Amino acid sequence: MASRDTPARDAAYWYVPLARAIPAALMAVLITFNADHSATLGLLSFGIFAVLSGLALALLSSRPLGAGVQRSIFIGQGILTVLAGLVALIWPSAGLGFFLFLLSAWAALTGFLELYAGLRTRGRHAASRDWLFVGGLTVILAVVVLVVPPDLQQQFSGQNGVSGVLSTSIIVVGCLGAYGAIAAVYLVIAGLSLKWAPAEVAAAEAGSTDAAPTEAAPTEAVQDGNPS
Repeated sequence: MASRDTPARDAAYWYVPLARAIPAALMAVLITFNADHSATLGLLSFGIFAVLSGLALALLSSRPLGAGVQRSIFIGQGILTVLAGLVALIWPSAGLGFFLFLLSAWAALTGFLELYAGLRTRGRHAASRDWLFVGGLTVILAVVVLVVPPDLQQQFSGQNGVSGVLSTSIIVVGCLGAYGAIAAVYLVIAGLSLKWAPAEVAAAEAGSTDAAPTEAAPTEAVQDGNPS
């Protein structure tokens, strides 16, 4: 929700979360509907997401945020994301170790940057809550990538004779797809909330103004009833 003192400034940022949601949703679709959860697919999917998301963040954040530290943070975050995406697209066959390193490094750096942006503007910008959520989600992704053993190869078997191998790439690429899906849904809600928030603030202010004369009416009636 936009802050009551600066609803127009907060609302001007609404299209940035929506622009960020598109590449996140695309990455989620690419991973979810592909049975090959290899490191190559992970690098390609992450590369497309990172280039598009970084460009949206760096180019679209400048105007609504205005000059200052906040704009510098998001431009820097966008540049880092674009560079990480280009590296992934240039070397899509670099292997699992390279994929894990690139993804964890990107998630840790950009996640903490966005967390810092949210903490720095908490209570002063409506999008601070969204920055805290997305930043925290990105840091969690970094932690998951670091915690999963890089040499995991676990056989499993299920009902009806279904069997397979649960590997590091399957887990990490799957988590990357889940990250994209969660981020996309949240960013869409965040963008629409910022867009509609000024109307909600105006309606609340109008309602409080209309209620003031009604509260004064009983006092006036008592005064009129007193003998002069």
